[in-house]
Amino acid sequence: MSGISATERVLCRLEEIPDGESRGFPAAPGGFTGLFAIRRGAQVFVYVNSCPHVGLPLDPAPNRFLDAKKQHIVCSAHGARFRIEDGGCFSGPCYGESLEAVPVRLDEEGRVIVPADAGL
Repeated sequence: MSGISATERVLCRLEEIPDGESRGFPAAPGGFTGLFAIRRGAQVFVYVNSCPHVGLPLDPAPNRFLDAKKQHIVCSAHGARFRIEDGGCFSGPCYGESLEAVPVRLDEEGRVIVPADAGL
């Protein structure tokens, strides 16, 4: 088993996020804001679950962060749309702002690993 440092946490295994889908995760212990991940093949993009416009969570229901075509991230509160690849808002009241990206790595065992303090 590969090492996970004290400054990291495992969100899940890659196969627990269906390809082309998203999944939400609760806040780290002591944290206020959860995270969400989007899988594109072997790539995973992770963001803090907070809209830059008013700070509300993006998902209207668990694991629902993407539009119907699964091409963009959408805020349920006011319909702002964000690019999956960099979290940049291209439509809506927070145009030009970005979601807070979280550094992510996949280990050789297929685990999705982020900093332990992500979302704090």
